[in-house]
Amino acid sequence: MTSQAQFLSDNAASVHPAIWDALRAADASDAPYDGDAHSASLDEKFSALFGRDCEVLWVATGTAANCLALATMVQPHGGVVCHEEAHIEMDEGGAPGFYLHGAKLLLGEGDGAKLSPDSIRAVIDPIRDDVHQVQPHAISITQASEYGRVYRPEELAAISALAKDRGLWLHMDGARFANAVAFLDVSAAEAAGDVDALSFGFVKNGGMTAEAIVFFDRGLADVARYRRKRAGHLQSKGRYLAAQLHAMLDGDVWLHNARSANAAAQEIAGACSERLMHAVEANEVFVRCSAAEREALRSRGFGFYDWGDDAARFVTAWNTREEDAQALASAISGL
Repeated sequence: MTSQAQFLSDNAASVHPAIWDALRAADASDAPYDGDAHSASLDEKFSALFGRDCEVLWVATGTAANCLALATMVQPHGGVVCHEEAHIEMDEGGAPGFYLHGAKLLLGEGDGAKLSPDSIRAVIDPIRDDVHQVQPHAISITQASEYGRVYRPEELAAISALAKDRGLWLHMDGARFANAVAFLDVSAAEAAGDVDALSFGFVKNGGMTAEAIVFFDRGLADVARYRRKRAGHLQSKGRYLAAQLHAMLDGDVWLHNARSANAAAQEIAGACSERLMHAVEANEVFVRCSAAEREALRSRGFGFYDWGDDAARFVTAWNTREEDAQALASAISGL
């Protein structure tokens, strides 16, 4: 095994060489904050990727990307409809409440940690239209979901139609957006659908310290610039973050990396048979196995996280070696 952490998380993976090259190239005097040439050209580059005008702000973390985007959409007295297993609910340490100044997360259900129009209606329809109850202001979906499941374009279209009908903003948490695009084998635009803002993840996919908030509504971007500064995320040498985003988009490094990670996950999934808890559509593999079986895998050098009392989560990354994925697949099939 290359490392005890090789299947713990894609956050544990190394930084792609293109990022180091871009950082060195950006290591020259330029305007501070987001006034540099790298930051100024992000809008054009992402607009070309999505085939429609957008404005892009860099931030250092996915939590900041999600929460700053939602803070432009939701008033403190409002709410965000999200899945009960969504990252903003389960794994962001109360950051949505902090950034949104107390706005509430309204939790819905759905197989594979995915929302549907019906599950969204189940949350918002019972809410009375009066000041005594929190009113929904936005919907947040995750592409790919917390269980590695991917929304198809037709699913996105149905949720978008509902959002527009109800006058709600639509946000997408795209921490693993690249993996969803790679799985669907469609354009970035089709994998995003008609969202108002996308938190486009790069750190899990070979980046270092840069994520992108892609706004398809200019008014939201204008508000987010002030909120980013207020939140302490307007870095003084922003060119180093912008350079990372450029490096990932140039030559489709982001997509190549995601395809590599997805392929490794499929290698492992092929050995799991009935042990699989969820269809593998990105780079996460959830496997039923006992405590003794998990200990047996760890004794052979495999690193991963327990998922409850009777399962494990294995996450592949852009640099997961084929021989390591094959070794894990063989070990699981031999349990």
